[in-house]
Amino acid sequence: MSADIAAQDAARRQIWIDRGERYGLLIAWLIVIAAFGLAKPGIFLSWANFSTIFGSQAVLVVMTLGLIIPLTAGDYDLSIAGNLTLSSMTIAVLNVYFGWPIFAAALMALAVGLAIGAVNAFLVLFFRINSLIVTLGMGTFLHGITLWISNSNTISGIDFAIANVVIVTRLFGIPLAFYYALLIAAIIWYVFTFTAAGQRLLFVGRGREVARLSGIRVDQVRAATFLVSGLLGGFAGILSVGSLGAADPNSGLSYLLPAFAAAFLGATTITPGRFNPIGSVIAVYFLVTGITGLSILGISTFVQDLFYGGALVIAVCLSQLVRGRQERLS
Repeated sequence: MSADIAAQDAARRQIWIDRGERYGLLIAWLIVIAAFGLAKPGIFLSWANFSTIFGSQAVLVVMTLGLIIPLTAGDYDLSIAGNLTLSSMTIAVLNVYFGWPIFAAALMALAVGLAIGAVNAFLVLFFRINSLIVTLGMGTFLHGITLWISNSNTISGIDFAIANVVIVTRLFGIPLAFYYALLIAAIIWYVFTFTAAGQRLLFVGRGREVARLSGIRVDQVRAATFLVSGLLGGFAGILSVGSLGAADPNSGLSYLLPAFAAAFLGATTITPGRFNPIGSVIAVYFLVTGITGLSILGISTFVQDLFYGGALVIAVCLSQLVRGRQERLS
């Protein structure tokens, strides 16, 4: 009987440990909200503040979601920041300089993002080069193209219609961009959880050789992840133009570190040890909430770099610890 009781106690402890890992970041987010709410209730807890937090980070959410797809397959896409900037600049140049309708320019931005993903996939898979090297070089190359076509200038005067459907029109006081990002997260969650393509992707991420021996076309799966990441990079460029009303040739660079920090931090929650869209969304808003609260308290702007950089290091360490523990348990 004593052995059975001990086993039951151990099982209960394990359940609580699993719950702590699964919902720890969400609980931490609520604690951060409560702490800043107590410090500055009139400002921080206002709906205007929360609508700004939710609505202003759609670009970062989409970029993070774009990153986690190749990351799930064991690849990196460091070019997504350059993709975002070039896609946004494509819209600006076509609409402002060449008079293209804004809808057609946005479609071209998506095509540019998809083409970037295709080039990444070709270079990585055909020449068998590490994705980190390829996409790092591609990101720098894309930044050079962006500076070239924009003459290193910010282009404004873009058709207001794109801002209207991205940030001006609101639902419950929150810009539509927030809901676009949530919809993408929901689609990725559904694919990861309920489709054969999502299961193959997860299988490839766990071990490419085992997946290949199991009959999965590993290269095809990896190519698809680069294409989707490129497409989401292009969509993030559309949201960026709609949010800013202009295209800045350097805007995408500031998103790369926060996106990686959110991706790895998101892998420690909801589905610990695995990159997942819901965890990524929570991680983005956890980080942004912390930075916003510190800014309201009057902390200098350098705290953003400290917060994102520290969060990335801690998140990578935590995700490795969680993954290692799960491998030992399995």
